[in-house]
Amino acid sequence: MGSLPPSLDLPSPPPKNPQHERVSETTLFNLFKAQQGHLNYFFQNLDLSQALSFTETLLNSRGTIFFSGVGKSGFVANKISQTLVSLGIRSAFLSPLDALHGDIGALSAADILVLFSKSGSTEELLRLIPCARAKGVYLISVTSVPKNALANACDMNVHLPLERELCPFDLAPVTSTAIQMVFGDTVAIALMGARNLTKDQYAANHPAGRIGKSLIFKVKDVMKKQDELPVCKEGDLIMEQLVELTRKGCGCLLVIDVEYHLLGTFTDGDLRRTLKASGEAIFKLTVGEMCNRKPRTIGPDAMAVEAMQKMESPPSAVQFLPVIDRQNTLIGIVTLHGLVSAGL
Repeated sequence: MGSLPPSLDLPSPPPKNPQHERVSETTLFNLFKAQQGHLNYFFQNLDLSQALSFTETLLNSRGTIFFSGVGKSGFVANKISQTLVSLGIRSAFLSPLDALHGDIGALSAADILVLFSKSGSTEELLRLIPCARAKGVYLISVTSVPKNALANACDMNVHLPLERELCPFDLAPVTSTAIQMVFGDTVAIALMGARNLTKDQYAANHPAGRIGKSLIFKVKDVMKKQDELPVCKEGDLIMEQLVELTRKGCGCLLVIDVEYHLLGTFTDGDLRRTLKASGEAIFKLTVGEMCNRKPRTIGPDAMAVEAMQKMESPPSAVQFLPVIDRQNTLIGIVTLHGLVSAGL
């Protein structure tokens, strides 16, 4: 066999690291334990009265809650802002550099500006403060170093207790950003509860993702109906319904009476078991004689994710659920394939 053309040569695996560059399990475990200790220090020393004042101030905001920060703190500030937006709270990230070049025009006297900085001495934020103050914005600093310049210049300060960074030099911002994120996201969930945000309201802000689909989609939105249903009567011979059993792609027959009430189901698994047990006698058997008279069912207004959970529940998983109304009238069928195809 000839060699591959140069353009199709597979890359070589990366060379193994020298012994001194490897990380041992013990080292990694000790780092996680150390970080856990640093986070516990934050939880044990956080001033809850400050946290509550901060949360209530955001809750009472009648304008937009702006967040700002530089570097890693800026990433955290941006993420917390996005969390609030996803909860239906008016919020935005304000880059301190862009603010000084025109974006500060977005601020108004009804707004709040939250400034994240570990040291409280970030030059870009300190330059932003007098400009924001001139717009009448309420200023809040969130810092970890006591008695800093940013805290002194703002209307409110929240101190996030920091024992030290996990970095061996106590320099790389890894623990400080972790507690910033924990603090901001916890406050966001507190605001979510205070505003009595419902699942439907939350889902409305996430329509495209799996979260939204699981909270928005109902069975009636994803079920097959009318001509798509593999229906038959209980007096029909099994062998005469083989085409109907396979061509609708549901893996079953839905057995109904003349008024479309569901009587039972007959699956391709039932067909195999009946053929094995009855042999040639299957040619004389009716669907009604061999169908399951107590199938799992679901209503049209149930959540689609509930249908998936019901399919997977004990004693054994099923691939479909007939959809019936309160009068046991068949109106559709929801399949596991259909739910997966819908993104659930």
